[in-house]
Amino acid sequence: MADTLLVFSAHAADFVWRAGGAIALYASRGWRARILCLSFGERGESPGAWKQPGMTIERVKEIRRAESERAAGLLGAEVRFMDAGDYPLRGSDALIEALVQEYRTCRPAIVLTHSHGDPYNPDHPMASRLSLDARVFAQAEGYPLPGPALGAPPVFMFEPHQPEQCGFKPEVLLDVTPVWEQKRAAMASMEAQQHLVEYYSDLSRRRGTQAVRNSGRKGIVHAEAYQRVFPHVTADLT
Repeated sequence: MADTLLVFSAHAADFVWRAGGAIALYASRGWRARILCLSFGERGESPGAWKQPGMTIERVKEIRRAESERAAGLLGAEVRFMDAGDYPLRGSDALIEALVQEYRTCRPAIVLTHSHGDPYNPDHPMASRLSLDARVFAQAEGYPLPGPALGAPPVFMFEPHQPEQCGFKPEVLLDVTPVWEQKRAAMASMEAQQHLVEYYSDLSRRRGTQAVRNSGRKGIVHAEAYQRVFPHVTADLT
């Protein structure tokens, strides 16, 4: 079976802006890319939809679901919507159990999630906390769900919107130049948040410049930044 990249997204579009390149890159390598959207971002992250006359929260969910499914398809990924609500996003026993079952069922080789902190949006660190807690529970032999206990897949936090205020430090710069057009198309499909497309396009070019500086690989144009949660275990420092 193909290795799995498991991505936690607090809202319907977070995975697109922050990890769309990684998703498309690994999908292009034959990996299974699975995205868990904990909410639709229906209250706090759908400004374009709410400007339409007569909008309702259920209609916003429909809009964001369609956008997110379209974006995931463009990236070569599958997406599941947990519909846990946003502003605020809160954990529940049922949500934790569902996330643990996801870990035990898809057994990811790599996990992507939000940063530990974000003073601008508490849903993001909550999503990070839920993803990490569920990983720990999935590792417990005695957790009462089917499937063998999980191993220790590495976890990478993708870059938040304002990294300095979130305590985010880039430790990995991932070259996403080969799949940039896919990511750009996926971002463009998120019509409720069109104001973010150019911001994240500019960010990818800045991270690309930094990747060239840190590697000497002059062919890199676009990159995404990640921070590790756990130590990298290796027998070779080269």
